[in-house]
Amino acid sequence: MARSAVGVIDPIDEPMPHVFLIQVKAHEDERGSFLRLYCRDQLSRLGFDFEVVQANLSTNPKKGTLRGLHYQLPPSAETKLVWCLRGSVWDCVLDLRATSPTFGKWVGYELSATNRRAVLVPPGCAHGFLTLEPNVVLFYLVSARYDPARERGIRWNDPFFAIAWPFAPALVSPRDRAHPDFEPGYHLGCAENGLVPCVPL
Repeated sequence: MARSAVGVIDPIDEPMPHVFLIQVKAHEDERGSFLRLYCRDQLSRLGFDFEVVQANLSTNPKKGTLRGLHYQLPPSAETKLVWCLRGSVWDCVLDLRATSPTFGKWVGYELSATNRRAVLVPPGCAHGFLTLEPNVVLFYLVSARYDPARERGIRWNDPFFAIAWPFAPALVSPRDRAHPDFEPGYHLGCAENGLVPCVPL
């Protein structure tokens, strides 16, 4: 493989506006492999001016661990670039952008250490994942600082969205279990931001 091709971000699916499943090409030889996890210039060509503010690492010893779905309201809404560095997960993105044509829709992908795929999550979308095996490690880059006042969550089994997880989770944190049923004023900040969802609620 030509050295210039290393780390090229190849968007292979865009099921919702600016939600990308991406594939990265690696350079491999007798020493092992090399790939670039982040390139601001390449992401800008996909429409993201993505400056990394935080880098997070999530370790998950147990199969069936579910985290999410998490997001932040404006002006602290985040872009996330999510990789699975060990094991495999079913990674879910839920569109909560009030004016999006895919508002309320979700998509799920398997990310693994072997398929070298990542998910690019735009601001206004919630993100969560379910581990498909033990000892999973996720790494993700975030474009905004943690803002507890604007942090929100969607419960994994909220009937409004009816996300079809691969199987029922074995482990969910008390905080994630306690997320309230979807309510636009709270979850979208409609009252605060003057938003009107583009689908009937």
